[in-house]
Parts: sequence; C-alpha cells; structure tokens
Amino acid sequence: MQLNKMVEFHKAVGDLTRIRIIALLQQGPLHGQAIAGKLGLKPPTITHHMAKLREVGLIKERRDKNTIYFSLNTKILEMSAKAILTVGMGGAEMEMSVTAEERAAIIDHFFTKDGKLKNYPAQRKKKLVVLAHIVKGLEMGKVYPEREINEFLKQFHDDFATLRRELIMCRYMYRENNQYELNPAELWWLQ
Repeated sequence: MQLNKMVEFHKAVGDLTRIRIIALLQQGPLHGQAIAGKLGLKPPTITHHMAKLREVGLIKERRDKNTIYFSLNTKILEMSAKAILTVGMGGAEMEMSVTAEERAAIIDHFFTKDGKLKNYPAQRKKKLVVLAHIVKGLEMGKVYPEREINEFLKQFHDDFATLRRELIMCRYMYRENNQYELNPAELWWLQ
C-alpha cells in the first residue's frame, strides 16, 4: 500500500460519522435510508460520507432493484489499519532476519548465472529475498502498466503471473486499475 493511500485511508476514517457508519456496517449490509435513520442524518449527508468510504475501498455496494445496499469491506479495513504498524519496520525486519551471507546464498541457489529463477522458493524468508532481488530492476515512483510488468518478470521466470501476484501479496508492489508501482521498502512484508 503506497504511503499516500495510507494517508487517504486515515483521512477517510478520521471522521466521527464515518466511524459510526463503519460500526453499523459491521453488523451487516444496510441501505442509505436505513443508515441515515439510525444515525439521525439526512440521506445527502450519508451519500457524501459513503463516497469518501468508497474512494478508499472500505465499502462494497450491491444493488437490489432501486436500492443500493452497502457492506463493509473488512479485508481492506484490516489491511489498511495494520499497514501503519509496518511503516518503518518492513525493510528493517528483512535486514535483521537475513544476513548478507544468507541473502547471497539464497540468490545463488535460486538464480542461474544469467539471472533466471530456477524455481520459486516455498519458504517465506527465501521468497522475500528472491522478490527483493527481482524488484531491484524496477524504478521507485514509476507507474508500470501490467504488460510492462509482465515483460519485466518474464526475464526471471515463465510464470510471470505468480511472480506478479506474489509481489502484490508481499507488498513489494501496489496495483490499481492494472497499473503497478513499487512500494517503499518500509511496506514490504516479512512474515
């Protein structure tokens, strides 16, 4: 998750009415009129707050005829809330848990002399070392279209889709609308 996305998330939930909406949606899906009634607010006010929550992906919508039901996207809520705890730790944890010698041995074991990935490691620590090695060839701050990321990853392994998915899941990269951007090292996971 990019740092600016973290800021936007915290701005969105930094409002008492939105916190109350999130609390209501934890109990289950509701339509706008029901939310307005429970909070004692007018529907246009709810519409405004729902737009803010929608922008950061905290709510899902389901249409039933002319009524839109809102539900909480708990996965995004949990991920975004936990992300702040990892800022400043992700890269440091990686550095503390893998020595330079171990990193070199892992890279030597999993990559051929010409830089191809022999196979993808199963062990989490080794995966992270491999992914960190791969992303060294990407520019911080540059936004890559999916096709360009695929071509970049093909130079390492034919199964570029798995590598791409792992880069997102391990938070090395952020994806939105088939556009990819390298996350700062502070957000990379080591679990």
